[in-house]
Amino acid sequence: MTFQSRELQPDRSARDLLGFEIRRHREKAGMSLRQLAEVLNYSKSNLARIEAAETLPYDGLASALDACFGTDGLFARLYELARKEPFPGKYRRVIEIESRALAIASYVSATVHGLLQTPEFAERWLRCGHPDAPDGEIASLVKARLDRQKRLSVSRPPRCWFILDETVLRRRVGSPEVMRHQMERLLERAAQPNITVQVLPFAAGGEHPDLGGSLTLFTPPDHSQVAYVEGSRFGNIIEGRDEVVKRQQSYDLFRAMALSPYDSEAMIRAAMEDWKAWRPPLT
Repeated sequence: MTFQSRELQPDRSARDLLGFEIRRHREKAGMSLRQLAEVLNYSKSNLARIEAAETLPYDGLASALDACFGTDGLFARLYELARKEPFPGKYRRVIEIESRALAIASYVSATVHGLLQTPEFAERWLRCGHPDAPDGEIASLVKARLDRQKRLSVSRPPRCWFILDETVLRRRVGSPEVMRHQMERLLERAAQPNITVQVLPFAAGGEHPDLGGSLTLFTPPDHSQVAYVEGSRFGNIIEGRDEVVKRQQSYDLFRAMALSPYDSEAMIRAAMEDWKAWRPPLT
């Protein structure tokens, strides 16, 4: 199968610029991806993803590229810029909106919200989504996720409201110990005055148009509102007033269907005890 090069926009991000320069120097040298991978002793598939700005290099690839093309540290410098942008382009604007938001209201059905995850849970969950990624890339993504969480503990943190599906408490990610620590983290976060955590129980049923995906409402400093909806294969930022109002109404319904914060705490605590007592089934 012939590899189809993705169009890059070097002015969009440091990742794109890095990929653009790798491709430009490779083509200038008259090399195919396979040939360059052989020269660098590097995986062709990983090199293709780096050139397409989908992931970052690891294991000294930037220095190897400089040595290969005689670029006097160009790729090492680009890498230092790119590694400060751990989020792919499609998420970057969402993260930027999140970083400035005065209030965040979110419902997530499939996993614990990234702002509430422990390092161990985040590592396991990210590994599920990137099974072929090198350890260095996963570590970079985990660090980026944990860095986002720092805003929850600053002197003037955003007002946060998280609604979690009961599935999140019951479906194991990693070991039972990882799940127990994750439940403990949820309880710790829920105890913060700026954070409310609710659980949408199985008993609430499934009659909701947004059930199964995720919905987040951000309130930026200008007090407008932005919605972000995400599924397993898409993510859309919504800014039109009428459409945002519809998402607010959906979120209000989620909030009405969810357990109270008090009862939610009790359910999380019960799940934590279940994971603490978990034993593998007898065979």
